[in-house]
Amino acid sequence: MTIGLGDRLPGADLLRMGPDGPEKVSLGEILKGRRVVIFGLPGAFTGTCSTAHVPSFIRSMEALRAKGIDEVLCISVNDPFVMRAWGEATGATAAGITLLGDPGCDWVSAIGMEFSNPDRGFIRRCKRFALMAEDGVVKVWHPEEGTGTCDISGGESMVEAL
Repeated sequence: MTIGLGDRLPGADLLRMGPDGPEKVSLGEILKGRRVVIFGLPGAFTGTCSTAHVPSFIRSMEALRAKGIDEVLCISVNDPFVMRAWGEATGATAAGITLLGDPGCDWVSAIGMEFSNPDRGFIRRCKRFALMAEDGVVKVWHPEEGTGTCDISGGESMVEAL
């Protein structure tokens, strides 16, 4: 079942790179009492993700903060080593976007956004989406309908929805 407006996001331990290597991050703790934007995408270093989706949130960071967003998270089914390198390569980390890996696709699956496309090498990946949650409850939900685009799930669309 796919999450929707008014649903509480499931908790999860996601991964990021810390000073001593990979570390678990409690999504529930990040969301608690805060307004957080989360966007998910198929994979680090892939075409649309690198050239359109992440850049749309980099461009939108100031406007999102002005709308009262406490943190912006990018979640992908990648390991934390790849997510760190991708954050540095795209400028997402410098822009203040938190990149988190869900390498087992557990959280992505729990929210109903898992897909596979073996012909492209995508096994258990994340469909493209963006959401805003207040205290862990979905208040804005933008699942992308098509492939290869981030019109609905892009940063500018999120700013407009807020």
